[in-house]
Amino acid sequence: MTRSPFRRMAFSALRRLLYLWVRSETINQSAFTLKLDRSKPVFYVLQQPSVSDLAVVDRECTKAGLPRPVLPVAVGEHIEPAAFFYLTPEPDWFGRQDKRGISPTLDRVVTALSQHAVDDAQIVPVSVFWGQSPDRETSPWKLLFADSWAVTGRLRRLVSILILGRKTRVQFSTPIHLRELVEQDKGQERTLRMVHRILRVHFRNQKAAVIGPDVSHRRNLVKGLVHAPQVRQAIAEEAEREKISLEKAEAQALRYGNEIASDYTYTVIRFLELVLSWFWNKIYDGIKVHNIEGVRDIAQGHEVIYVPCHRSHIDYLLLSYLLFTNGLTPPHIAAGINLNMPLIGGLLRRGGAFFMRRTFKGNPLYTAVFNEYLHTLFSKGFPVEYFVEGGRSRTGRMLRPKTGMLAITLRSFLRSNRLPIVFVPVYIGYERVLEGRTYLGELRGASKKKESIFDLFKVLGALKQRFGQVSVNFGEPIKLAEFLDQQQPGWREQELAPQYRPAWLNDTTNRLGERVARHLNEAASINPVNLVALALLSTSKLALDDRALARVLDLYLALLRAVPYSPHTTLPDGDGAALIEHVKGMDLLAEQKDALGKILYLDEQNAVLMTYYRNNVLHIFALPALLASFFQSSARISREQILRYAGALYPYLQSELFIRWEQSELEGVIDQWLTAFVEQGLLKVEGDVYLRPAPSSRQFVLLTLLSRSVAQTLQRF
Repeated sequence: MTRSPFRRMAFSALRRLLYLWVRSETINQSAFTLKLDRSKPVFYVLQQPSVSDLAVVDRECTKAGLPRPVLPVAVGEHIEPAAFFYLTPEPDWFGRQDKRGISPTLDRVVTALSQHAVDDAQIVPVSVFWGQSPDRETSPWKLLFADSWAVTGRLRRLVSILILGRKTRVQFSTPIHLRELVEQDKGQERTLRMVHRILRVHFRNQKAAVIGPDVSHRRNLVKGLVHAPQVRQAIAEEAEREKISLEKAEAQALRYGNEIASDYTYTVIRFLELVLSWFWNKIYDGIKVHNIEGVRDIAQGHEVIYVPCHRSHIDYLLLSYLLFTNGLTPPHIAAGINLNMPLIGGLLRRGGAFFMRRTFKGNPLYTAVFNEYLHTLFSKGFPVEYFVEGGRSRTGRMLRPKTGMLAITLRSFLRSNRLPIVFVPVYIGYERVLEGRTYLGELRGASKKKESIFDLFKVLGALKQRFGQVSVNFGEPIKLAEFLDQQQPGWREQELAPQYRPAWLNDTTNRLGERVARHLNEAASINPVNLVALALLSTSKLALDDRALARVLDLYLALLRAVPYSPHTTLPDGDGAALIEHVKGMDLLAEQKDALGKILYLDEQNAVLMTYYRNNVLHIFALPALLASFFQSSARISREQILRYAGALYPYLQSELFIRWEQSELEGVIDQWLTAFVEQGLLKVEGDVYLRPAPSSRQFVLLTLLSRSVAQTLQRF
């Protein structure tokens, strides 16, 4: 391709021609964050011969200031004509290939390293994706256009460029240092095979993470469910119980399968991406994403189950959008059957939603089909998303987990754990939730209304409001095998009945639900609205002057920086005054001027609504507020008394708010908070005794406001 000056000129002309149409970008800025040692030779490896792929990689390297793959590179005293090779080598002019399937370039570089002609060489695997779609066996559209698992022919690649070329993504992976592999001293041939195997596995995992696993057509998948042994047994039992033929029972199972199964369609994903890109820019001031790099790493080689908190109907759209635009496969999403309505249901189904009934009780055939469908998704490596809270939280707090889906997941894993499962908590924090006004009734104490996607349509008329920013924080993953090792040592060796319901299943599932809830809370995003709500709702008149409110906010920020809730929790930028201006701009604060200055307050409607945003972060402030409350009735308290009081009340707070610290960690955490209180002037310390400030002091007012944030919760105990 680029082995001579003439061919390089032809290649440059081809690249310019290609980019009259093609638009490419690197996934997650991977070309710009690549850590290369420029003093050592760099080689790029692509999976299979493709001039168009090479042109795209060359363009992205040029944009990022990286060494170009089409230029010569020195390997000791030898000059390689180009700095790239293919994992599947190109045939020569006579159509001959290396019988070993090893690139001659890789062979020469490994030889040079073995002979110490060069200190090291860096191999950078690069994947090019023309579109981002899971493969389908029988879909003509996918067969012709989308990037998939099939071997790409010239005609198909040409059509891909024409149809999908404006959505081309490139993933540069972490460099492999060949010196580390050569030094294992396994000999030339074994080293080459080892490098080839490492690269082959890498490309397979990378492709699965970006475009999803190789998938059968939906019709074949549903038919496969009906032929699974456990479903066949359920069909026979259904026929006997209902006094119907096996054919009728099987037809019913097929209907259930079609009712449940998603119909993942790339064109709909792309359509939703375009629509949602407009929607987010129209509604929100920005979307902040944190810790997604860890998800990208763990997605390779794992079955990923995303477990977001549930605040809004747009949660699942937002998460799928962010995963897709960051080069990860959008998940198959568990959705309530109430969303399977005309037009909307079909769109959601093609966007990855699968539908489930609210209860499986009294319908063993449906249960068997649904369980088998989920097991198929898990065992084939499809990313899945479900909400452990069940429905949306109308109060802003984390709801107690509904463990049905977790139990199905556990039983599936006990049945087959070939592919390790990892839960990825996702905290989605809104400065203003779209359905906020529809939640007002329940925040005032009205009974919960049945969920409906029409709740979302009701608020579309209010889109002129400012909705601020959205933060999406990916929390600490939970590896299911490690969790089971902790909870049930020896679980792998246990003999299980065909239904995979060990005696410990329910208790372990409940503990898993609590672990997920705590990890979600650990990933909380604290925003300006949360902090202003926390401060003003702690006052008797829901009001403070602007300078006093700024002091309260500055105190909260200082405390949170001194004692971080978790490594995954994020704080807003700016000081208290900046946070106030931000919230005022969202029309959530009313202002009144008097002789003393500006009074900021919450009107009746916003006061109710702001309890929702306070509740989002109440778990973070619960322990320091509890400690502050001890000093409302006592001027002096010893450390021993503080530990005793907190130890008695903390289990109730932890259970209700899913606070992260275990009882064994409590003493150390309390000491950290007491130190922070002293540093901020909220307390004084004399030996082992802590003293509150004078009741007339500003510090005592701040301590009192902090204590009130958890007062209502404590009154229930």
